[in-house]
Amino acid sequence: MPQQQGRVSPGRPGSPFPSVPSGGASRRRARVAGRSVVSALLGLLAFLAPALTPAGPTGRAATGPSAAAVATVGRGSATALAGFMIQSTAVVRDPAAEVSSPGYPTTGWYQAGPRSTVLAALLAAGVHPDPFHSTNLKLIPAADFAVPWWYRSDFSVDGRGARTYLDFSGVTSAADVFVNGSRVAAASTVAGTYTRHELDITALIRPGTNTVAFRIQPNDPRKHLTVGWLDWLQPPPDRNMGIVRDVFVRRSGPVVLRDAHVVTELAVPSLASADLTVKARLRNDSPNTVTALLSGRAGPAALSRRVALAPGESRTVVYSPADHPGLHVPAPRVWWPAGMGEQPLYDLDLTVTVDGVASDTAHTAFGIRDVQAPINADGARQYRINGRPLLIKGAGWSPDQFLRWDPAYAEDRLQYVRDLGLNTLRLEGHLEPDEFFDLADRYGILTIAGWECCNKWEGEVNRTESGEKWVAADHAIAQASMAAEAARLRHHPSVISFLIGSDAAPNAEIESEYLRALRAADWKVPVIPSASGKSTPVTGRSGMRMTGPYDWVPPGYWYDKREGGATGFNSETSAGPSIPTLDTLRRMLTPAELETLWKEPSAPQYHRSPSAVFSTLKLYNDALAGRYGRPTDLGDYVRKAQLAQYENVRAQFEAYSRNAKDTTAPATGVIYWMLNSGWTSLHWQLIDRYLDQNGSYFGAKKANEPLHIQYGYDNRTVSVLNNRTTAAAGLNARVTLFNTDGTRKYDRTVTGVGVGAHGVTTTPLTLPATVPGLNGTYLARLLLTDATGRELSRNVYWLSTRSDVLDHAATDWYHTPATSYADLTGLNSMPQVALHVTATTTAAGAGTSTTTVTLRHPGTTNTPALLTDVDLIAADGKTPTLPVRWNDNQISLWPGETAVLKATHRTADPHRSPRVRVSGWNARSVTLPSG
Repeated sequence: MPQQQGRVSPGRPGSPFPSVPSGGASRRRARVAGRSVVSALLGLLAFLAPALTPAGPTGRAATGPSAAAVATVGRGSATALAGFMIQSTAVVRDPAAEVSSPGYPTTGWYQAGPRSTVLAALLAAGVHPDPFHSTNLKLIPAADFAVPWWYRSDFSVDGRGARTYLDFSGVTSAADVFVNGSRVAAASTVAGTYTRHELDITALIRPGTNTVAFRIQPNDPRKHLTVGWLDWLQPPPDRNMGIVRDVFVRRSGPVVLRDAHVVTELAVPSLASADLTVKARLRNDSPNTVTALLSGRAGPAALSRRVALAPGESRTVVYSPADHPGLHVPAPRVWWPAGMGEQPLYDLDLTVTVDGVASDTAHTAFGIRDVQAPINADGARQYRINGRPLLIKGAGWSPDQFLRWDPAYAEDRLQYVRDLGLNTLRLEGHLEPDEFFDLADRYGILTIAGWECCNKWEGEVNRTESGEKWVAADHAIAQASMAAEAARLRHHPSVISFLIGSDAAPNAEIESEYLRALRAADWKVPVIPSASGKSTPVTGRSGMRMTGPYDWVPPGYWYDKREGGATGFNSETSAGPSIPTLDTLRRMLTPAELETLWKEPSAPQYHRSPSAVFSTLKLYNDALAGRYGRPTDLGDYVRKAQLAQYENVRAQFEAYSRNAKDTTAPATGVIYWMLNSGWTSLHWQLIDRYLDQNGSYFGAKKANEPLHIQYGYDNRTVSVLNNRTTAAAGLNARVTLFNTDGTRKYDRTVTGVGVGAHGVTTTPLTLPATVPGLNGTYLARLLLTDATGRELSRNVYWLSTRSDVLDHAATDWYHTPATSYADLTGLNSMPQVALHVTATTTAAGAGTSTTTVTLRHPGTTNTPALLTDVDLIAADGKTPTLPVRWNDNQISLWPGETAVLKATHRTADPHRSPRVRVSGWNARSVTLPSG
């Protein structure tokens, strides 16, 4: 995140697309027997637990605990608590022994889901108004969350003679833990969002109802190694205090199975074979010596071994190709990122039996792939996936502001990531639940995980920020957090790095603690010291840079190989504000706030950022008025914003893509800051809170299409970029320049163009420096066709004979100021064009529909229809149909041209099709039925 700044996250709006099957929640365990994992850390790293999906039901519920969860005996069953009843300790004054005992009355308490912050539960109960609208968030009193809150849940167990464990993570910030009236762990040890704890509660379990209670301590990300928001959004008043991951009741026999995982070694570059090494830890929790049989399968290989264990003994069992030849896999099914190949997964299934009776089980999916990220000759991090260099094109991920997990909403956004042509998401802290990474594995979306900037996580090393310095306990919590996250994430092929620092890098002591935890977890992918250029003593150079910008710069900025321009690996950068659609703006702001938005550039904007640097839209609004002309009303402001955002985001991705194969200082990666926002926001988003798509979205989608023709703002070149896996030949590249009235002033076609695969660029032509008769504002239409004339890529630019001028000497950490703007005001004179529009909707199966919209420019005027936007509106004529995926949108049409747009969306009403609304820069607005 930006130095001297911070970040944000989402919640669930409406429905989106059918789900890919997920593998459930991965978990790791450790022997603690009444103590937390953090206290166990003070010895060896014996707390490492398996990144495995517990066998048995997960017992998830969307709201509260309607019934007690039942943990059944045998085969290592694990059941997640279905939810909690919660209440403030300011209200509940009874002793903890009473509160945590079965039968304690919870009248007047609030229901909370199995993963819920305090405020998320209160919002679900309707205690506070919509926090995403206007300044409602300010109305929630922070004092309510300055005291501990009780989380209480009942469960029962089935069968006797089994051992019972409480297994959990996600406590924010810390908690005293009680079972059936007895304290089993203290807040001094159950601390930190990412630490994992396993408590042996066998001695406390009784027939019938049992009770677990957490007394959750208030959170302050400046003081605790938890989660926080810097400049992403207005922080939630409860600071996300609560339990944001599942709490499991685990049942097993005398021997438990923990830390089971597969270490893969892929032959690169041949990909002809892979070696699998399987590891699992057995622990005998019984008072007797036992002989356990550990057996199962890892991919195609059968595994079996008998192990003698003394009472209390723990032993790691290792299966290697040397003793199990089946673990040498010829012609493996290799996992690839989306667009580079398929995403096959293998299964690891293990069972430990004692005297012929299953004692515990473990299951997980894993992928076979190789990730390397060496530092190139220019000092930049260059990723290689399965031996093939890859330009990282990604964006920053934000969870919900209240850390609410909605699997369908998460999947909708990941489908948008693929639709945008991105290949990577960066998670700066806010590490999502296991299902998120399961989805990333299945969709082929790479993820770069890491710790947060600028709060307690960097308190020891980033003294310009608010995080407090560390004490001894913080080192234990941080190392336990690293161990738990490494064990949780290591088997996901989508995870390609861990950033142990963000704006700052850890010092030598903290780095060594992280690295010990990572080595103990068999972490195989690159460890990067920071997202900035900061290095560490052992890991060395980061190979990344954090040069910004974070606020408005013109499109041409991205082509200059300095500051945030297209060279090296920029870990977070964009031109800042991203004004949503008018539909979204009307949902999030009052009429008075909407007036201020376009009339008062210097006015503070609550929905931008709590940061003083980003509190207004002045830089953005000044540039919008300077380049496009002052807005005349709200609609004109939003219309101009979409044009500006489209051209700027497109230029950012196009510049990095074009420069990826340069022989000097190539671009190796760019993370757009950000993909989405955790609330209703005015900046740093390609996708808004309600999953609507504005100019930023479609600019990125255009830039990242697989076979693409583009214009270079720096040198007037027309280039063809091929992101496909096969080369292309026999192409035709055409560029035509028009005045805004449609008069053609330049036209040139180059035939027989060929371009290699995997991100190769060729430049078939360069536009002349001057063209006779060209007005100050003009249009450039670029067309790429095959040998038969079939259109493969269309790209339209609105340009000026007067360039944007930047004062690079005055560059600061968040932008480079402009001293004069390009003149795009000529676009205002373009008359409206009445397009011919037809639309139909058909059922596509599995609860989805396809709406086909045909647009035709009738040629009644020579003026093209610029950036024509098509939206689906519910049959009520008011509500946007979201989410939706278009094959193309925000397109430009010249006289006589026709475009067919297809939208995939959920079937809201099988008897009523959505309506289609056509608008845009100068397309006459029209709404018509599609059925």
